[in-house]
Amino acid sequence: MTVDVVRMATRARNGLWASFFFMGVVSMAWVARIPEIRDANGLNNGQLGLILIASTIGAIVGAQSSGRLIHTYGTKPVIVCAVVIMPIGLILMGLSTSPITLIVGLFVMGLGYSSVDISSNTQAVVIEKHLGRRYMSSFHALWSTGAFVTTVIGGAISRHVSPRDNLVAIGIIGFCLFIPSVMALLPPHLDDHAGGEEETLAKIPFIGKSVLPLWGMGIGLLGGLIAEGAASDWGAILLRDDMGFGKGVNASAFATFSLAMITARFLGDRALDYFGPRRTVLLGGYLGGLGWAIGLALGIPLAQSHPIPALIIVNVGFACAGLGIGPMFPAYILAASQVSGMASSVAIARVGVIGLAGFFIGPSVTGALAQVTSLPVAMTYPVLMLLLAGYQSHIIKK
Repeated sequence: MTVDVVRMATRARNGLWASFFFMGVVSMAWVARIPEIRDANGLNNGQLGLILIASTIGAIVGAQSSGRLIHTYGTKPVIVCAVVIMPIGLILMGLSTSPITLIVGLFVMGLGYSSVDISSNTQAVVIEKHLGRRYMSSFHALWSTGAFVTTVIGGAISRHVSPRDNLVAIGIIGFCLFIPSVMALLPPHLDDHAGGEEETLAKIPFIGKSVLPLWGMGIGLLGGLIAEGAASDWGAILLRDDMGFGKGVNASAFATFSLAMITARFLGDRALDYFGPRRTVLLGGYLGGLGWAIGLALGIPLAQSHPIPALIIVNVGFACAGLGIGPMFPAYILAASQVSGMASSVAIARVGVIGLAGFFIGPSVTGALAQVTSLPVAMTYPVLMLLLAGYQSHIIKK
């Protein structure tokens, strides 16, 4: 490998760190404003959960198409197009005052986000290969950092800035900052994907023996991302409607969750080396799920009589979930990229399309369950999915 290639890979690594950060900022900017957006569009929990399916559909379309596009054209052209699409979805969500506009915004956001995500993770695999070091978890740590920053800012300004102004500003700023970061990425002739060695590597069956490992990993990732999506989209509403905390404070659940994910992911590369991907996912799923369940079970009933201890206990539960989920996405994506006999971009896309569907489906199902029962009861669903993610670790090779 030449010095120039190493230099370009190092530059691409730095650009990808920035890209993951801005992806977290743009994709999660609306989390702290979800209660207000729900109210502005005249929706109840069940209706909001149903409408969130639009982002699921967008994510499936984006993830399914991006794998083939990456294999044909390389990661950089795909991500450059996708970073234009994603902020448009956020802006539409901020401008929405009717369900139709919100549906369109969610679809566009899901489409753009999944395309950015698959192409970024595919390029990350190649950067690790060129530089001979593990960086995948730290890339995702920057995503979590961006999500944390945008959530805290959203909660802090919620009393003074409308959701519309908040999301439109983040969309415009995010777009402007995305472009220079993605322009630093590796060009197609260095990312091992443009054209591929064999065209057949890009064509894998939907189901069959050869793709069973991908389905197993996808289901595991699905469980982890269902839990992540529910924590992000329903945490603020849980603290507001069921525990009585107002603006700003009700964003603390996801802020705590994000901070825990940041910690887990910055330590994740070392954890993956020390424990191995299989054990890392196993421990994260079981310990994170149990800690989250205990925090919710103890904290929610205490809210009326002892609000401060209740807030602390529930946030500790969200922190346990964040610590457990943190290394899961990197571990499953790396495992998918190493499946023999198929292009890594296509394998990552197949696992990603299953998992990312969970990121968006999870909040929808949680909302439907909340409408039938209550949100505290409905949160049992993402807890169980996190435990499932830990169980599915047996699919990952040691």
